[in-house]
Amino acid sequence: MANHKLLCNLSFIFLLFFHFHFGTSEIRLNYYSETCPNAEEIIKEQVISLYNKHGNTAVSWIRTLFHDCMVKSCDASLLLESINGIQSEKISSRNMGMRNFKYINTIKDAVESACPLTVSCADIVALSARDGAVMLGGPRIEMKTGRKDSKESHLAEIDASLPNHNDSMMYVLARFQSIGIDVEGTVALLGAHSVGRVHCVNIVDRLYPTVDPTLDPNYAEYLKGRCPHPDPDPTAVEYARNDRDTPMILDNSYYKNLMNHKGLLTVDQELVSNPITSPFVEKMAADNDYFHEQFSKALLVLSENNPLSEEEGEVRTDCRFVNKD
Repeated sequence: MANHKLLCNLSFIFLLFFHFHFGTSEIRLNYYSETCPNAEEIIKEQVISLYNKHGNTAVSWIRTLFHDCMVKSCDASLLLESINGIQSEKISSRNMGMRNFKYINTIKDAVESACPLTVSCADIVALSARDGAVMLGGPRIEMKTGRKDSKESHLAEIDASLPNHNDSMMYVLARFQSIGIDVEGTVALLGAHSVGRVHCVNIVDRLYPTVDPTLDPNYAEYLKGRCPHPDPDPTAVEYARNDRDTPMILDNSYYKNLMNHKGLLTVDQELVSNPITSPFVEKMAADNDYFHEQFSKALLVLSENNPLSEEEGEVRTDCRFVNKD
């Protein structure tokens, strides 16, 4: 009898955790099968079209998903502009350098033409990241839909929610763990640094006044050539790439570089120097399929963080603004 009560109490606690941690929204595979059956295909076509015109959009979609979903919920709050009392999350220093937001609305317009006021901006963010990863050589994964869009910005919560490039590895792991991503998944998600570029503002601390001793000397010289000043202008086009060999391919070269002391950011190099994360770095460096498998799993967990219910959210007509009452 006592064991039965204990099991009941544990089940109740689990249900409470599930309710509050993951929200009450019903997200599921093929959510739009009846209301907008071509939604995912339309989004994929737009992602491909935009990639063919602007290759960096595929990188932007993955980063947009991360910066949106890590802050409270996958609810497209990141896309909101500053207007009518809303302070946009885009103004946060943690979101510096993010771009291509205008093309989210390009995708939204295509979906709205087929199915007005049906597909959320939050789902467009998630599915664009999924399809963008494919364009970068990553695996295609099935992703649940049915997210709702936030009616408010979460600007005040960004600093406490988004790990920074110079945070300790233990803090980074704790932040990911808070949304259900384990150590293995965290190491895999940071593999997204395999593609794209980083502004010198986030690099110079490792170069000036003295070079970080964990950096390969030749790589440090390359970085100094890309970032020649200790105080770079945040608005200037001063960037360096993490992966110089396959900069637009989502692959395990990132981990190979880390093992050769060519991590671009402090958090990158900490992955290989921390005994908790280093075994996964070694495993992913040796096996690209394993990296892709773990990246896919972690991306799904990230994309399902705390979705809003219909009562809490809405489906915006324009991803930049909440709907007018």
